Amino acid sequence: MNERSIALTEIDPKDFFGEHNSTIEQLKKYFPKIKLVARGTNLKIYGEATLLDEFENRLEQLIKYFHKYNKLDENSIERILTSTGKEEKTAAAMSAKEVLLHGVNGKLIKPKTANQKKMVALIQKNDMLFAVGPAGTGKTYTAVAIAVKALKEKEVRKIILTRPAVESGENLGFLPGDLKDKLDPYMQPLYDALRDMIPHERLASHIEKGIIQIAPLAFMRGRTLDNAFVILDEAQNTTHSQMKMFLTRMGKNAKFIINGDPGQIDLPRKQVSGLKESLLALKDIEGIAQVYLDDSDVVRHRLVKRIISAYKRIETE
Repeated sequence: MNERSIALTEIDPKDFFGEHNSTIEQLKKYFPKIKLVARGTNLKIYGEATLLDEFENRLEQLIKYFHKYNKLDENSIERILTSTGKEEKTAAAMSAKEVLLHGVNGKLIKPKTANQKKMVALIQKNDMLFAVGPAGTGKTYTAVAIAVKALKEKEVRKIILTRPAVESGENLGFLPGDLKDKLDPYMQPLYDALRDMIPHERLASHIEKGIIQIAPLAFMRGRTLDNAFVILDEAQNTTHSQMKMFLTRMGKNAKFIINGDPGQIDLPRKQVSGLKESLLALKDIEGIAQVYLDDSDVVRHRLVKRIISAYKRIETE
């Protein structure tokens, strides 16, 4: 009898094996001649070599499915274990056209508006994208989803999320706690998006290993960002020098998305927004694209769209 050991990496065994080892029990029904022993993140299998080969192939498909959809249920297991492979490829092709990625608990994450879809299309053809528009238009959420998809598909090695620590005149020094405590409130929208897309344990592991980095813009100085998907949020609050510093951090095999709302600038009155400057200066450079979202892209509460329209009327009077 042959023996093999399979290590499950970046997977919580409790989620993968299921409650009361339901996944293991289902596998045993389809492979009755193979003995399975689960110990933590390791799975030992015993049986004839040809059966073990087939089992490992099916298990690899289950692991890929779990990584992609962040769940594994009885129906999915049965479909994968009994499929010829053609069904999975067809389903994947159809899903790829509609869904950006599958988030926590199988949540479908996809662009919901025409301009969000434009963001996805433009970043595929360009290495840098400016996404400009009012609050609630999904700029940050869509950008983070695009970045997570790129990481999952191994197009990049890390995700870097940053934003200037400027909020309505508040000063970091007056906030309680250490540096991380002071900065976390500014980064909360980025954390919120990530929690929708990556399971808690894996997200914590990615942050601990530096695969996902969330830091204020000042921490970008002096770095060269290679093999990374980098998102600058709240870019309207950058100064001329900050924006120039950030844009010149771009390294090999990098993608940059810069999000901002020129209508919500929190800089001192005489300070020129680095976002406004860069939109004008870089508009004709090949490889850099711009997309402008508006109130038709608002995906928050229906009142947000009306609020944006009301303020637009006041500001143009």
